[in-house]
Amino acid sequence: MTNEVKDPPRVGGWTRLVTARPRLALLAALVLTVLAVLAGSGVADRMGSGGWEDPAAESTYATEALERAFPDSQPNVLLLVDAGGASVDDPAVAAEAERLATRLAGERGVTGVGSYWRTGAPTLRSEDGHEALIAARLTGDETAMGETLDRIAPSFRGEHGAVEVRVGGPVAVRHEMQTIIQEDLLRAEMIALPVTLVLLVMVFGSAVAALLPLGIGIIAILGTNAILRALTEFTDVSVFAMNLTTALGLGLAIDYALFIVRRFREELSSGAEPLAAVGTTLRTAGRTVLFSALTVAVSLAAMLLFPQYFLRSFAYAGMAVVLLAAAAALVLLPAALVLLGRRVNSLDLRRLFRRGRPARPATEEGAAWGRTAGLVMRRAPFFALGTTAVLVLLGLPFLGVKFGTADDRQLPSTAESRAVQQHIREGFPGTPGGGLEVLAEGRATPAQYTAYKERIAALPEVVRVDGPLVKGDAAYFTVLPEGEAVDEPAQRLVDDLRAVDAPFDTKVTGAAAVLVDSKEAIAERLPEAAAFIAIVTLLLVFLLTGSVLIPVQAVLLNALSLTAMFGAMVWIFQDGHLSGLLGFTSPGSIETTLPVLMFCVAFGLSMDYGVFLLSRIKEEYDHTGDHDGAVRHGVRRTGGLITAAAVILAVVMVAIGTSRVTNTKMLGLGIALAVLMDAMIVRTLLVPSVMRLTGRATWWAPRPLRRFHERFGLTEGDSAPRGDASGAIPDPAGAGTDGTAGTDAPGGAEGARATAEARR
Repeated sequence: MTNEVKDPPRVGGWTRLVTARPRLALLAALVLTVLAVLAGSGVADRMGSGGWEDPAAESTYATEALERAFPDSQPNVLLLVDAGGASVDDPAVAAEAERLATRLAGERGVTGVGSYWRTGAPTLRSEDGHEALIAARLTGDETAMGETLDRIAPSFRGEHGAVEVRVGGPVAVRHEMQTIIQEDLLRAEMIALPVTLVLLVMVFGSAVAALLPLGIGIIAILGTNAILRALTEFTDVSVFAMNLTTALGLGLAIDYALFIVRRFREELSSGAEPLAAVGTTLRTAGRTVLFSALTVAVSLAAMLLFPQYFLRSFAYAGMAVVLLAAAAALVLLPAALVLLGRRVNSLDLRRLFRRGRPARPATEEGAAWGRTAGLVMRRAPFFALGTTAVLVLLGLPFLGVKFGTADDRQLPSTAESRAVQQHIREGFPGTPGGGLEVLAEGRATPAQYTAYKERIAALPEVVRVDGPLVKGDAAYFTVLPEGEAVDEPAQRLVDDLRAVDAPFDTKVTGAAAVLVDSKEAIAERLPEAAAFIAIVTLLLVFLLTGSVLIPVQAVLLNALSLTAMFGAMVWIFQDGHLSGLLGFTSPGSIETTLPVLMFCVAFGLSMDYGVFLLSRIKEEYDHTGDHDGAVRHGVRRTGGLITAAAVILAVVMVAIGTSRVTNTKMLGLGIALAVLMDAMIVRTLLVPSVMRLTGRATWWAPRPLRRFHERFGLTEGDSAPRGDASGAIPDPAGAGTDGTAGTDAPGGAEGARATAEARR
């Protein structure tokens, strides 16, 4: 038996590279961060608030064609004129409304002004006769329309003689949504940053160590904003993506920094010098962080396969912030740790609460997680089946999901544009703006148009058909369906309209048509996205573990961990439970792209935690060959870390979930629920029980794949077993689940044996 412990770790090339000039590296990072602040300023003003439609769809083509040929037929801003107790047909009311319409027509960037008083259209007059509409079209892209609205709205809003005017319409809804999201995001950051700092101090104890993850997160967020600002020069980017930038920037940067700082403090506690400790940290935790970032980026990259720029924007933002967070954690954090050295443990605020009490022995750190894992593994069938049953039960409400489009009901009830749309929806006949437009292209005779119109009018769910309005070889009809603009009858009517025979080419658009096309685009590409995520994830987890079974387990268990999120999405936001408590109005449906977005984000975050756990299990299994012991050790060493990271990320997501926009609220609260379920239920109960049931077969792989893994696989730490001849495994850090290192860790072979016994 030998008393020799492992040799001091060597300092590799990457460590030398990132720590050669630590002060210079941090100064360069500061300069780049300042440049990122300048480059990313005003990014939200250049973003769009739409992006739910498929640009290659029939409805998109028809909308753009109608805008070119019949611009006056596509109003996007509405003035709701309220005559108070008078009738809208009162001469004084009519005269004032006409003056407003004439003035609106003279504004720059406004075209196609029409009104009830000019056309006499019954759909522009409320059923009680006290309100009517002035409709117009703002020209240009989303930015130009927003600027025009900001310029003209203040002069039209409010009292004008005998009437009072409020501003609504699609442009007003989108613009107000964009403004509210910016305000809510700033408030969320003001909530999340101080709360996160407090939690980090509680986790690390040291105020110095707690500031490091926060700094990495801020750098990642500011850098991503600069990247998004550059992307707006070339493509459309959704303003909603900024919420993901903040959430992942703080959440993942904190995850990665937690993992690296914790391992660094472990190495320091074992007596390593700061530079050597950084080297070991980068070879172990650093590899895991890089691997984790790749798995998260893969899940987010799947959204690039979808045509809607709403989803693609989240891929841009998510991939950028994940890779920047990992780069900062692997380049800047080592430089800071080399400079800080043992001062990383400075300002230990927890000493204020430990006075008079002995510190917990290093060998007892994480013991509760180890005991929990042992209990779960002894009752593996019960926990595996019971946890699976509970998760499936929580996900059952998703079987009743109904898909819809985002509309004004995303906004709070106090928003002016929502109030206008609500008045129109409830008080005007035929749901103005909710009809379907049929574009007819190709020369036709009046008789052919009439015959086609009669065939449309004979369809079920059709209330009225207006038109055609003819211009050259193009014409269009307006079809008013029964019920809501995007409910099931309206969607069926879209298919019926597209099936009607015509002697010319026809294209159908309108809210229901956009929804039908969006659902088809997602359904068509969903198998590709799911296959992409599954295949790449299977490959990456195989490279980490060398096992064939573990990657399959990881994918299935990660997907299972998301069931509660999807069930809550329907039960709360579609069915309206807790709507009063959470302050939103349920439209009775879920926006079509949101489940895809939330799956990709939550699956990536689940894999992030899964990689942390599997890497530690694999490291221990390589050292000991003890499968059950490796699982217990992995849960013990990462249980507190994963839980702390999940709680901090959940705090950030809940702060995002305080948004007044329903989709953002659903995103924040849904992801928060998913990460907490994954960390506290799946990683604690389901993974250990399933791995106990699969036993040593968990690590099996056919010989060709084993050789492939030996050559290309990624492992954390050295592959050779460590310890003395008796098989005792030294645990130099004795660090706790919070990443703090004990000061009384035993040394030498005696300490190695004591720590190995404590593990078991």
